[in-house]
Amino acid sequence: MKVCKSCSIEKPLLDFYKNHSMSDGHLNHCIPCVKSRIKKHREVNLEKIREYDRKRGKQPHRIEAVIRYQKTEAGKIVRRKSQIAYRERYPMKYAAHLIFNKAKCDGLISKASNCSICNSDKKVEGHHDDYTKPLDVRWLCKKCHDEWHRSNTPIYK
Repeated sequence: MKVCKSCSIEKPLLDFYKNHSMSDGHLNHCIPCVKSRIKKHREVNLEKIREYDRKRGKQPHRIEAVIRYQKTEAGKIVRRKSQIAYRERYPMKYAAHLIFNKAKCDGLISKASNCSICNSDKKVEGHHDDYTKPLDVRWLCKKCHDEWHRSNTPIYK
């Protein structure tokens, strides 16, 4: 048993995170108190934490770790489950992508070389404003495409 320094309640050691620097091997604050403190900190510093997470995810060693994981059997299973869940969550969007890609492969649609907004020629992608019209696409660069989705909602009806 141990008394939490935050809530002053005596609890079993299983209710405390392990910490080898402490004399009994457990943190002085119970798990619910630690989680509450972390949640409050995140709410107060949300933008800083989001920026940190964005930078952290782009570090070379983290990108390499993700690529290595995706090649493992567990990584392949997780990716497959994710794909299935996406198709179930967005059936109209998935169908539009299938129809569009088939038309592109058949030569009915040709890829534009420049973004229709900024005229950039880097990573130009097909974009649907309305998923009920799968062959009606605009060609946008990755940056403009992401910006469009941050500011707008496509039609799914």
